[in-house]
Order: sequence, then structure tokens, then C-alpha cells
Amino acid sequence: MRSLFLKIFLAFWVTVIATGTALLLTFILEPRSVPSRWHTTLSDTARYTGTVAVETAERNGIGSASAYLDRIAQQTHLASCLFDSAGKVLAGTRCDDFRDMVSRVTVSRDSDFSMKYGIARAASMISGPSGSRYIFATELPAGPRAAVGMNRNAILLQWGVALLVSGLICSLLTRYLTTPILRLQEMSQRLTSGDLSVRAGPELSERRDEFGELVRGFNTMASRIEELISRQRQLTSDVSHELRSPLARLNVALDLGRQRKGDDPAFDQMEADITLLDEMVGRLLTIAKLDIGAPQEPMAEVDLTDLLSQIVRDAEFESRQSNRAISFTSTGQCLVWGSAELLRSAIENVIRNAIRYTDAGTTVEVRLQCETLSGKPSIRLSVRDFGPGVPASELSNIFQPFYRVATARDRQSGGTGLGLAIADRVVRMHGGTIHAELATPRGLRIEILLPQSSGPNATAS
Repeated sequence: MRSLFLKIFLAFWVTVIATGTALLLTFILEPRSVPSRWHTTLSDTARYTGTVAVETAERNGIGSASAYLDRIAQQTHLASCLFDSAGKVLAGTRCDDFRDMVSRVTVSRDSDFSMKYGIARAASMISGPSGSRYIFATELPAGPRAAVGMNRNAILLQWGVALLVSGLICSLLTRYLTTPILRLQEMSQRLTSGDLSVRAGPELSERRDEFGELVRGFNTMASRIEELISRQRQLTSDVSHELRSPLARLNVALDLGRQRKGDDPAFDQMEADITLLDEMVGRLLTIAKLDIGAPQEPMAEVDLTDLLSQIVRDAEFESRQSNRAISFTSTGQCLVWGSAELLRSAIENVIRNAIRYTDAGTTVEVRLQCETLSGKPSIRLSVRDFGPGVPASELSNIFQPFYRVATARDRQSGGTGLGLAIADRVVRMHGGTIHAELATPRGLRIEILLPQSSGPNATAS
């Protein structure tokens, strides 16, 4: 969630820093001369420093002038030199840097000025109190590059303040832009997980910008989805209820037909079809109840180990008739808070499904273990068969009502396509998760994760 904030924040901040750096470099690398008023000020400054150096040299000697220029160089990190009228070095540092300028001043007897990399260089002919003429050349700070020769602590403080202020502004702007996006992402995830009542609050929906329009569109979409799914669930429930009466009448008609006509293979087929329809309608009603909301089933602490032992014991009779077996291993007592009846139905559907599709002569493996996941006590139930499995792309679809993989799990196998859908809803109602994965070398593994019970307050939301 924080990655979007970080990306936008860094983008804004890098943009601000890059823009400032580009402007700084443009000024530093500017090849042209400084403005005229700067030129005059810098030239006057250079002439004043040179006059002081000349007077010091004539009054106290060249050594004093050298000390004066050295002191300036230490303070400013900029070079200054004093030459005689012929261009001979008298005092200063890095005097070779001024050779060209001094040569021009020697010939023209006029001042020379240049600007490069934010550093101004000025050379002037100066007369001393004795009437002797000297040439003074110096560097002067005229742009950002001169900062390297100034107080570095002050420069670091200035840059630090600039970065802090720009970072704060970019952070506020980023938060302003990402808050509605992250809130919308959170609501989308809740909508995906089945919370159809989720809506954005007025603090987002009443905004008068593009984000406000996006949020209002999301609210409209969520309302429409909730309405459509509620109608679909209600329709499923109503149709299932309405089918109960015709099925009951068909059973009565079947019994009457047998009394009048006697035994007939057609009656047996009709009875099988009616039984299948009755089972399908019952499961549809169960799904409808689970979709509409948690059914009013008694909730209590359930010993899942004991419940699984009963389910496996009952399933063994079916597996023997079809030359299949079932094994059950457990690490000990595992308790879960929930509905024993619903949990039985869900786990039975998973185990019977595995028995139905495992190859003849193989054993369905059921494992139950208590463990700790992410610091929370959990229960892991694994049911593995040795059948044809399903394509990897279809693993998440097998928990949808009436879904079948045509190449392996079709109606000929006897299933209604509702067992795993019921198991999925029951597990989620108990705060758990269920998923399928391909087993190696062959088969399908269904894994159920449930929170361990710690009393009535542990009921999952």
C-alpha cells in the first residue's frame, strides 16, 4: 500500500531537485558575461582589494602584502595576485592562472574582466602612493559555483532547509493525491472479498475533482453490484423453494405409477433423477442461505478431530464398494468455534468429492494438524486424491456453483457441482480459507485453514 505513496513522493521530490539542479547548472555553466551592474560592482571590489594590497606592499613590504593576500585566499578559497607593471609576480597564490589577463593589461594598460563557471576574474592597473604602477588580478564569487569557497556549513544548512521544505511539500501533495486511491483500493478489496455493503464516505465522495467523480462512480458500481447479486441470490432461494412442491408431487406420482403398473426400469430411472434433483435443490437452498447471510445455526466449540473421524468412518463404506480406500491422520485434538452441522456438511462434500474422483485402487489421504500461522493458532485440513486433477488455470473455478471440468469431472461422475461451492462458503463463514492445488505426480489436494477456537469471542467475522 505504501509503494504508491513512495513512488509518487519520490517522483515529485526528484523532479523538484532535478529542476533546481538544472537551473543551478545553467547558471554555473553560463558562458556569457555577468550583467553590467554586477560587472561594475565586481570590478570596484577587485580594485579596492588591489589598492589595499599595493598600499600594504609599499608601506610594510612585499611580505606583508603576501600575508594579506594569503589571508584572503584562506578565507574565500579564491586566488589573488599582485604583479609589477611588467607582469612579474610580487605576491599571491596561483598566479599562473592570471598570466593571459596580465599580459593583456600590460599591453592595453586597461582593466580586463572575464566570467567562467560562476567565478569572475578581474585584472586592473593600479597606481601606488609612490606613483609606481602595479597589476592586481583576483577571483571573485559571482555565482553558485563560488559557494565551494564560502562557508560550507552555511551552504549545507541552506541545502538542508531547501530539501526539507521541498520534501515536506512533496509529501503533503503526495498524500493528497494517494489518499483517495489507497482508500478506493481498500474498498475494492473488501468488495472482492464479498462485503457488498462497502461504500466510500462523504469525505471522498463529496470532493469536487476527478477523484470525487471516480469515488462516486465506484459507489454507484458497488450499489449496482449489490443489487444484482442480492436479486440473484433471492432468485436462487425462491426457485429452490418453489421446486420443492413439484418434486414432492413427482415422488407421489412415482409411487402411484408403481402401484398401478408394477416394477419398471423406467420408474427406477425416474426415481434416480428425482433424487438427484432433490439433492440439487437442497444444496441450492444451502448455498442461498450461506450467500444471504450466516444461517442461524447453533455455534459451539467443535472437536474437529472427532468430527473428521466420524466423517471418515462413514465414507469408508462408500469407498470400499468402488475399490477405493481412505486414510486419516491427526496430530491431536483440534478445536474450532462454529457450527458442527455446517462444518460436517462442508468437510463431507470435500471428502466425498475426493473419493468420487480418485482412481480405483488408490487411497484418499486426509490429514489434520494444529499449527501456528503468522503468530495465530490455526488448523490445517488436507484432503488429497489420486485422480486426474484439474487444469491449473481452473483451480479457483471449482468452488463456483455448477462448475465442472469437462475432461475430468462431468455429470457422468454423479456430482451436482455444488459440493465444493458449499464447502467454500462454510469455510469462509468460519473465518477460514479453502484452496485447491495440483498434487505430484497425480491428483488434487484441497486445503482448508481454520482458526483454532479460544471460546465464543473467537468467532470469525
